[in-house]
Amino acid sequence: MTQPPASSTLARTDRQRTEGQPIILDGQPIDLEDVLTVAEGRCKVALSSDPAFRTHIDSGQQFLERLLAEEGVVYGVTTGYGDACTRAVAAEDIDSLPHQLFTFHGCGMGQSLSVEAARAVVLVRLVSLCRGVSGVSFELLERLAWLLEEDVIPVIPEEGSVGASGDLTPLSYLAAVLCGEREVIDNGQCRPASEALAQRSLTPYRLKPKEGLALMNGTAVMTALAALAFSRCEYLTHLTTRITALSVQALDGNPYHFDADLFAAKPHPGQQRVAARLRDDLHAPSTPRNSPRLQDRYSTRCAPHVIGVVEDALPWWREFLTNELNSANDNPLIDVEAGKVMHGGHFYGGHVAFVMDSLKQATANLADLLDRQLALLVDSRYNHGLPSNLSGASASRLPLNHGYKAVQIGASAWTAEALKLTMPASVFSRSTECHNQDKVSMGTIAARDALRVLTLVEQVAAATLHATCQGVELRRQLQSATPTPQRLAEFVEQVRKEIAPLEEDRALDRDLNHLCRLIRQRHWSLYDAS
Repeated sequence: MTQPPASSTLARTDRQRTEGQPIILDGQPIDLEDVLTVAEGRCKVALSSDPAFRTHIDSGQQFLERLLAEEGVVYGVTTGYGDACTRAVAAEDIDSLPHQLFTFHGCGMGQSLSVEAARAVVLVRLVSLCRGVSGVSFELLERLAWLLEEDVIPVIPEEGSVGASGDLTPLSYLAAVLCGEREVIDNGQCRPASEALAQRSLTPYRLKPKEGLALMNGTAVMTALAALAFSRCEYLTHLTTRITALSVQALDGNPYHFDADLFAAKPHPGQQRVAARLRDDLHAPSTPRNSPRLQDRYSTRCAPHVIGVVEDALPWWREFLTNELNSANDNPLIDVEAGKVMHGGHFYGGHVAFVMDSLKQATANLADLLDRQLALLVDSRYNHGLPSNLSGASASRLPLNHGYKAVQIGASAWTAEALKLTMPASVFSRSTECHNQDKVSMGTIAARDALRVLTLVEQVAAATLHATCQGVELRRQLQSATPTPQRLAEFVEQVRKEIAPLEEDRALDRDLNHLCRLIRQRHWSLYDAS
């Protein structure tokens, strides 16, 4: 099969090297971090100006035109879709067929994707079409790039995709917007797509025969959501590690549970990295023969074993998602060099579904870990001398104040909900579309579930972070306290720039929401990439 021109690789190398420059799309691979930067509005995209790239793209559409002239039959161009593939479309109706496709798929329901997620969807679909095997025109790529350049982003309902034949219903909203229909977010406001195009003197696009299928028959929505989920999960492993170190310090725990020789005996590399970070945070390079406390409870002692599962899964999750991101995943695909149209099932999102199902299970365990740490911190039977519920009130005011009592209840509720949502979506395949789509991936539902689980885990992390900073400071006030390790002391100081200590009881919802926003923004630089 003809591949994108190799000469365009240099543009991607330049893009990686130069901060602030647009990502040049040329058919070469991009990475998950590229999706994140575009989704968050920190970077623009541009199509390669290499003439060979444009020639490569247009050759697919030209081949289709020749094939139509020679044989007169191409699936989804001169036939109906799905189980209607045996139904011929009259020649005078061929140009209307793509419009019909996105029209009858306009049945999405539920909340709309966030603007960040919708931006990611546009980019992911564009990257796939840039592979040059989907039979689309270069003009279509220009229109997709224009949406990102102008930040005119389609309003895409979350619900309605079974993940094969791709994300048909949600992607119909992308196709419709290009054609001046449905709604967009433009400058922060929801408005008709037709108005946004007219304001910029751009006429609605007219989809060419294969372009409706090429836009809609793929995995762009689930892959975009998965890329955002991956980034949030990766940051949570670091944050959970730092919170665990704070918990050990606040609980006057045993910092030697993370000994390097101990972890050499069970050599999972991600687990070893977590233990090394905890050693560094706690200034515990090696274990003395007799530790001051022999064994802490599992929620601190076994933290590397819980967080390490996520750390060790991240590389293969990245591989699965990066391959999907850089794949051609519509149907049929066009091999110009071999002169054939290939019918298959690359729209099936099984790899994304598997990543998201496993990610949400592993990440929910982070919430469970932190919730157990918080339960120890607030309980005067187990927190080794700290005030009940970590109250910072004076002795005379302690009977009236309840500290983190309600916060721990909330964290337990969020944890329970996260754990409840870990049922794998991929096992709930349903036969749809007159049994043509009789085995489907449920990848988009899995990705949406994963994002909800991540939100809940972030809430638990915010609650436990708030409490552990309080615990470290309360521990510091005790006469028998060991000094707070420098790295942890500096981190608590950074957190204190955002939230105040809890002395007299106050409503903490604003604090917790603020911490959640900071977590989503990856506000604190926690550990080196190593």
